[in-house]
Amino acid sequence: MQKSSVYKYISLDDHSATPKYQQLANSIINAVQQGNIKKDEILPSLSEISFEFEISRDTAERGYKYLKDCGVIGSVPGKGYFIKSTDVNHQLKVFLLFNKLSAHKKIIYDSIAASLVKHASIDLYIYDNDFSFFKKLLQSKREGYTHYVIIPHFLEGGDNAHEIINSIDKDKLILLDKLVPGVSGQFGAVYENFELDIRSALEQALEQLCKYHTLKILFPQDSYYPQEILKGFFSFCDEFAFSAKVVHRIQDEPINVGEAFISLMEEDLVRLIEKILLSKLEVGRDVGVISYNETPLKKIILNGITTISTDFKMMGEKTAEMILNNSREHIEIPFHLTLRSSV
Repeated sequence: MQKSSVYKYISLDDHSATPKYQQLANSIINAVQQGNIKKDEILPSLSEISFEFEISRDTAERGYKYLKDCGVIGSVPGKGYFIKSTDVNHQLKVFLLFNKLSAHKKIIYDSIAASLVKHASIDLYIYDNDFSFFKKLLQSKREGYTHYVIIPHFLEGGDNAHEIINSIDKDKLILLDKLVPGVSGQFGAVYENFELDIRSALEQALEQLCKYHTLKILFPQDSYYPQEILKGFFSFCDEFAFSAKVVHRIQDEPINVGEAFISLMEEDLVRLIEKILLSKLEVGRDVGVISYNETPLKKIILNGITTISTDFKMMGEKTAEMILNNSREHIEIPFHLTLRSSV
């Protein structure tokens, strides 16, 4: 049996963070746009795609479903999949550059992808908070994209981030999650106000926090979290007369009655909970716990952990709206406090 010619137009990059199903769909869309795959052409079966590219059948099926949702392919029971239309509306091609792919970043990605289905192809890359890799990726991906959506968080070396970002056509640029000082011109942004957000959230929890005399924020020295968070934290503590401390290593920090802890990172939250359980202190009475970023499990752990979190789904939706509308406005995403028994 002759091998399908479609295979040579499909490229799956193991180094790309773009989900394989999206890469599969993007490859077929690009081939259709370029006239390499014609209308009514038969596509390989899900099993054949799965075998040829060493991906799961579910991944292949999800890629084909995306193409069906876009109106590009159709299917006939017993006969398989075929190119239904070559009238592809994917005139937009989006380069997403994320610092890491956490559960919360995945919410942003999924929200953007869902909002842009039928309108854009998306390539996602992760630079692991490494400024050198960030710079390399942007310099190697200068052409071929209508929009660049960038989350700019670095462990070190990010002082000159504005220089590489300023080299991008501002009509194509959207900064996501954080504004970068020094980035000039008219560009889009969907961001958090880190200093104001933590201060406002703590003010909302002031009544509950008054049972504690000291607030400690877990802020590892190698964290990529913005220093503005600490500014907001100290501003709140100064105004409302709390003792304040920045803890770099929760492993070395004692747990005392009358202290409330704010954890930014999930790993630190786990270590904090372990230490509290060993201390025999009661959460919400003897010690308090507040965690960044809402997750379903935090509704259950310790009878409910108080969280402060931005709306990641909204962040993705607003970003997609800006892409579709070619907008260059700046949108500040609100922060939410969810009070539970941990304070």
